[in-house]
Amino acid sequence: MVGIIMGSISDLKVMEEAVEICKQFGVAYEIDIVSAHRTPLKMVEYAQTARERGVKVIIAGAGGAAHLPGMVASVTTLPVIGVPVKSSNSIDGWDSVLSILQMPSGVPVATVALNGAKNAGILAIQMIGIENQEIAIKLQKYKTELSDKVAEMVSELRNK
Repeated sequence: MVGIIMGSISDLKVMEEAVEICKQFGVAYEIDIVSAHRTPLKMVEYAQTARERGVKVIIAGAGGAAHLPGMVASVTTLPVIGVPVKSSNSIDGWDSVLSILQMPSGVPVATVALNGAKNAGILAIQMIGIENQEIAIKLQKYKTELSDKVAEMVSELRNK
């Protein structure tokens, strides 16, 4: 299962892309709002009990100062993927990107592009696919479809 959390309901529009990837690959997920600043005790509890609930990887999206992914990573041994979200109080999203990207040694957070929840979902699925052959096969099919789309574009370009 993938845990998908965000700091605010305003992040949902971005984080729904991770949900869609989980659905596409038939991977169970849970979704919640967990604010590092407004609900720090809930954040700690969420991160420390995620493994017990069957979570294999956590995707954490946050805007502004974006402490959620790093703080979650500091209290769990599960892999955490951070999604910087360009929010209304953001400095073009750079504050979020750098807050997630620049983690101290010993507390890694895999970081995707600004508003990159789709790639976060795919990365989570790839992590699960390490041990799940069915998911690995679906991932290979997905990658083949990506390649086929490029081949179609090349053909279309040559026909012009």
